[in-house]
Amino acid sequence: MTAGERTFRLFACCVPVRGARRSTICDLQRRAYDLIPNGLYDLLTVHADRTLDGLRGLFAPETHARIDEYYDFLVRKEYGFWCDDPEAFPPMDETWDRPERVTNAIIDVDARSRHDFADLLRQLDELGCGALQVRWFVPAPLDEVEAVLRLATGRRLRAVELLLPWSAEWPEGAVEGLCRRHMRLSGVVVHSAPEARVAVVEGVRTPVFHRTEVVDSHAHCGQVSPDWFAVSIQGFTEAKSFNSCLNRKVSVDAAGEIRNCPSLPRSFGNAADTSLLSALMRAEFRELWEINKDQVEVCRDCEFRYVCTDCRAFVQTPGDHYSKPSKCAYDPYAARWA
Repeated sequence: MTAGERTFRLFACCVPVRGARRSTICDLQRRAYDLIPNGLYDLLTVHADRTLDGLRGLFAPETHARIDEYYDFLVRKEYGFWCDDPEAFPPMDETWDRPERVTNAIIDVDARSRHDFADLLRQLDELGCGALQVRWFVPAPLDEVEAVLRLATGRRLRAVELLLPWSAEWPEGAVEGLCRRHMRLSGVVVHSAPEARVAVVEGVRTPVFHRTEVVDSHAHCGQVSPDWFAVSIQGFTEAKSFNSCLNRKVSVDAAGEIRNCPSLPRSFGNAADTSLLSALMRAEFRELWEINKDQVEVCRDCEFRYVCTDCRAFVQTPGDHYSKPSKCAYDPYAARWA
C-alpha cells in the first residue's frame, strides 16, 4: 500500500475540540493541548476516514502543501499515525462515572464559623469524598489547621488543599512543616501575603503559593483562566457530560449552610442539624451537576470548554444557570483573552 492510500488516525487519548475561531487537540495522556486551525479539525473529524490521496482529491492542488504540513505537525507532535487498518483504532470511550457519591468538597471558615470538623470529615468519608478544600478567610491559628489535617488522616481523602491568610505571627517554615507532616496536603495558597511567590516544599513536592490578593469571603471564587485548565482523561470526560465545577461537589459555607458552592444562594439546610447525605438526596441539589459546557452560552463555542473550570454562581446574566461565567475574560469568537 502506498503512502497516499493510507489513513491517518489520532491516538485515542488525543482528542480534537472545535471552537468558533480555532480548535484544540487535547493530549489527555500527557496532560497538554495545542491550538490548531478549524480546517485541520475538519480534516480530523469530517474527513477522518479518507486516505491521503482521497483528501488531496477533495481540495485544490495549491492546498496540498498545507495539508502535508498539517499532518507532518501531527506526526511530529506524536498526536497520531498513518495506518492501513483504521477500523482497528476506535476512539476513546468518553463515558464518565465514579463510585463515590461525592468526589470533592469545600468548607469555608470565617469569624462566625462553628464547624464540627470531626463530624463533617466523617460524613465526607462515608460519601467517598477524595478531595477537600478548606478556606480560611480570617487568621487561622496553626494548631487549628493542624487539628483539621489530623482529622483527615486515615480517611479516604487523597488530597487536601488549604487557603490560609498570611500571618506575621507564624514561625519561619511553619507552612512547610505542615506539608511535611501531612502527606495528603496537595497544595497551600497563602493569601493576603506581603509578596507573591511560589515555593515547592522539598521532599514532598507540595506547592505553596503566596498571593498578595486579600481573600476575605467566598465572593473571590469563580475565576476562569488558563492557570486552572485541567487536561486529563478524568477531567475531560467528566466535562463532556457534567459540570466541571459542581458535579459530585458538596460545600459547607462559613455559617454552616450546605450548598452546591458557598457562592450560590440556595441552602439545603445547616450542617448543625442536616446531614450532607440528606442534602445530596434532594433532586434540586443535583440539578446543577449536569449543566455541561455544551449547554452554556458562549462556552459551547469555546475550544477550551472540556479542560476549563466553570462557575454557575457568578454569571453574566444573574439567575440564568446557562449564562457564561462572568469572571471569564476569554472571547472564543475573537480567540482573545481580554
